[in-house]
Amino acid sequence: MSSAPHTRSRLRTVLATALTAAAISVAASAAPASATGSVFTPVPPHNPYAGPDGTATMHGDTGSSDTTPLAGPGSGTLTSKRVALASACPTVLVGSDGYPVVLCTPIFGQVPTVHLLDPDDGSSIAELALTKGSLLGGVYAYIDQEDRLVVIDGSRSLLRVGHHQDADGDWKLTIDRSLSLTSVIPEDDAVTGLSPDWRGRVWFATGNGLVGTADDRTGTVRALRLPDGEKVANSISTAPQGTLVTTTQATYLLTATADGTPRISWRQEYDRGSARKPGQLSWGSGSTPTFFGPGDGTDYVAIVDNADSRVKLQVYETATGRRICSTPVLLSGGAGSENSPIGAGRSVFVASTYGYPYPAVPADAGDSVPASADFKGGLTRVDVRADGTGCDLVWDNTLRSAAVPKLSLADGKLHTVLRDPLIPGTSGTSLLDPYRYAEIDPDTGKVTRSFQVGVGSLYDSLQMAGTAAPGGVYYQGTVTGVLRITTK
Repeated sequence: MSSAPHTRSRLRTVLATALTAAAISVAASAAPASATGSVFTPVPPHNPYAGPDGTATMHGDTGSSDTTPLAGPGSGTLTSKRVALASACPTVLVGSDGYPVVLCTPIFGQVPTVHLLDPDDGSSIAELALTKGSLLGGVYAYIDQEDRLVVIDGSRSLLRVGHHQDADGDWKLTIDRSLSLTSVIPEDDAVTGLSPDWRGRVWFATGNGLVGTADDRTGTVRALRLPDGEKVANSISTAPQGTLVTTTQATYLLTATADGTPRISWRQEYDRGSARKPGQLSWGSGSTPTFFGPGDGTDYVAIVDNADSRVKLQVYETATGRRICSTPVLLSGGAGSENSPIGAGRSVFVASTYGYPYPAVPADAGDSVPASADFKGGLTRVDVRADGTGCDLVWDNTLRSAAVPKLSLADGKLHTVLRDPLIPGTSGTSLLDPYRYAEIDPDTGKVTRSFQVGVGSLYDSLQMAGTAAPGGVYYQGTVTGVLRITTK
């Protein structure tokens, strides 16, 4: 790749053109987002303090819709490349300049490391090690409106990491701004999730149930402790109405006072079950809460509970917290999900992770009951009724998604990586399982195209989120690096 500044300008133009075309497509409500007629719009509004929708956060946007305005690989012959980074890489983000920024945890040392990738071939062209913290501290981050990675490291500092090209054309990652949060976060706690609000403040939630705001322009940090015993094991979501936080016992919508102090607008408990399930990282909901809805894309909130016998999709009204429905999901597969639901228009998609063989769980996760289980898979679509009186199951299957699926509003497909059993027809897992990239029709739940990306544990996508990038490139984090999936 040429490292000259005109390359960066070219990529910015390509991305801007792609996003403009996608925005026009999404805005045209008469244009279906799927091949067979369903309309999966609107999605949450763009946050002015985040990067491009679809690529700014692990879940696409600050509303955690897990949608993207970008298309996946085109109609040519699929191909993939494994970018070996000797790290688990759960977070692949792309700013307005088209450069992928990846947050990884190396296999050896486990010190969170930021990589800047060459958009032409996916190779790492710069890296920066951060201060080591908790397991989930190396997972959640976002891209801001200036293409900087925003992350909170193990020193409990809010960082903005920029990428810059020097006079020789070489790229460097630098900490452009830093703010310590030690005034409110105790030494024995760590940030799990963060997201910007519509005033430019950064909201954060810690593992031990502290929720706060930080303004690194003024140095102001404020916090609120949630009830004792409630932990936060997933990221958080923001929309103009406020900030969503799902703890191991309840979902909250929070707003802030004039000085940034969080306050609770509503709280809804859910069935957390009697214990952590195999294939989950905490005892409670595995959901980063999702804003979605047919009005402005934020009418409703969706999570999946952790009920013992049958998990349910819980949908609440954003304005009031009133429950819209409690609908059983994953009826054919495993009854548990560690993944954030996809939310678009009136539709929600839920993927099962029950029985997924995570190699490690957080130290305070507790034992799972049972100790292990087969990975049966499962993917469900539920629609909220047009009059808002409840929800209906649309389809349910046993696809074994090994990643957080993404819904493209440009090509009308669900994109994910499937983990096939070594012995067809079984539901066990092994170190020799094959993995394949798959495109799924959101109207039927059926696979329309797939391609094997590799065999064996080097290709394990470990329920991490994929990201559609400009130019028909799909990035998927794995336990050893990143897959770059495109067409010839």
